[in-house]
Amino acid sequence: MADVDAKEEQRPLNQWRRSKGGFRASMFIFVLSALDNMGFVANMVSLVLYFYGVMHFDLSSSANTLTNLLGSTYLLSLVGGFISDTYLNRFTTCLLFGSLEVLALAMLTVQAASNHLHPEACGKSSCVKGGVAVMFYTSLCLLALGMGGVRGSMTAFGADQFDGKDKTEAKALASFFNWLLLSSTVGAITGVTGVVWVSTQKAWHWGFFIITIASSVGFVTLALGKPFYRIKTPGDSPTLRIAQVIVVAFKNRKLSLPESHGELYEISDKDGTVEKIGHTNQMRFLDKAAIVRENSKPQAWKVCTVTQVEEVKILTRMLPIVASTIILNTCMAQLQTFSVQQGNVMNLKLGSLTVPAPSIPVIPLVFISVLVPMYELFFVPFARKITHHPSGITQLQRVGVGLVLSAISMAVAGIVEVKRRDHGRKDPSKPISLFWLSFQYGIFGIADMFTLVGLLEFFYRESPASMKSLSTSFTWLSTSLGYFLSTVFVNVINAVTKRITPSKQGWLHGFDLNQNNLNLFYWFLATLSCINFFNYLYWASRYKYKCEDSGPGFKPLGEVPLKMVESAKSEGPYGNVREI
Repeated sequence: MADVDAKEEQRPLNQWRRSKGGFRASMFIFVLSALDNMGFVANMVSLVLYFYGVMHFDLSSSANTLTNLLGSTYLLSLVGGFISDTYLNRFTTCLLFGSLEVLALAMLTVQAASNHLHPEACGKSSCVKGGVAVMFYTSLCLLALGMGGVRGSMTAFGADQFDGKDKTEAKALASFFNWLLLSSTVGAITGVTGVVWVSTQKAWHWGFFIITIASSVGFVTLALGKPFYRIKTPGDSPTLRIAQVIVVAFKNRKLSLPESHGELYEISDKDGTVEKIGHTNQMRFLDKAAIVRENSKPQAWKVCTVTQVEEVKILTRMLPIVASTIILNTCMAQLQTFSVQQGNVMNLKLGSLTVPAPSIPVIPLVFISVLVPMYELFFVPFARKITHHPSGITQLQRVGVGLVLSAISMAVAGIVEVKRRDHGRKDPSKPISLFWLSFQYGIFGIADMFTLVGLLEFFYRESPASMKSLSTSFTWLSTSLGYFLSTVFVNVINAVTKRITPSKQGWLHGFDLNQNNLNLFYWFLATLSCINFFNYLYWASRYKYKCEDSGPGFKPLGEVPLKMVESAKSEGPYGNVREI
């Protein structure tokens, strides 16, 4: 009888799930992803030339300004993730930060169109100053905040349209991340071909104008899809829940852990609407936060639930994975800075057509646009039959493949640069073809396909329900740190090599690539990537995947049930302790 009543209670929820969400709702998000990414990627690959040719930065300053912009963008995704988890829902957060992004793009358009807002060439590393500098850096800061906030909320919002606990929707969730990558890739192809051509061959302000209009249309499309979305309300502050566990565990540091983790504190959830996470034996010192002291009543900041403790354990286990992917993103930064500058001094002719150097990333993007459907339609179903995993292979296996390919990409980039530089020194009037760069771009494009989707799905699936946006933003945190690390490497390597090389000039100095040693920098990153891969293997092999407790009868890993707490409104959220 109780089971029948439970099913009756769940019926309205199931009907709501069928009427909302799914791929019908995701279509609006795919449109935004394509239109917004069109401008984002176009800026990623071409702004280094805008900084160099219009704003008059030198080579290394142009590269560093772009990597700092992109690093800030990805770092600020944590702000968007935190706000959407805690204060505003993900839909509202995405639209709010989207308006800031459109405003920043409009400012860039106005500055690019007005010659009196351009600095005069001065021969220094940076020539922007006064009012020009104020407008320039204000637009970049707003752009980083807007794009970062959107990325911190959009991916998790799209994944919210699928229920990972439902067998059918769990497979659809895995497919969602692949199709999200495909939609953003289609937009990126348009950006690095059409938009970049307009920017570099016609006028920069026309390129920025197209991006502004496209992003505006994307956010309007997102708003129009509101009737179809599953919009989840924000919960408790993730940082507050984490702080509670740390503080209570410290207070209880002198207490002994019970012999059985079944004596630890947990809340019962009869209707199954609250996520519960099974106990793990890792980081047992945090379990002390779930010890109920004798003669004390369970209250916030005095005791935490096992689920709350496990949330902190999950985030802690994720950190080495985040750290292990930073070098990969440092490698990616080179393809958007120095590789573009390489292409700018190569033969840009394809028959009678002049190809803008920033358009060369279209090669890996085309690879991805072909490989993603093949991966989703053929490889995943085949792998599912063998592994019985909803995604075909685990997310961490997918990331590992990407890390190997990124190291190969940097090694190939160094070889290509040697050929380009040697040929350029012998006969500067006849540079080699731009399409020699397609090798490093193509290999890294495939690496990015494996790594980006693997990380997004990994952080979304593994994260606690109250931290989906914030945890998904860990992908962008890794990217951010990779870009900032690129800036550090460029500056440090330049400073060190100035002292130790016979010429007393850094590997990446000045304005002339033919007089630099960019190939050595690429090989340095390739070596670092190989070392990092073994570091990743160590942490990935020891990672323990989350185990959700879906009801009172659930016994994770054969363990005994936990001590539970009967939730009663009259007793508040912490209830009365009882054995079950």
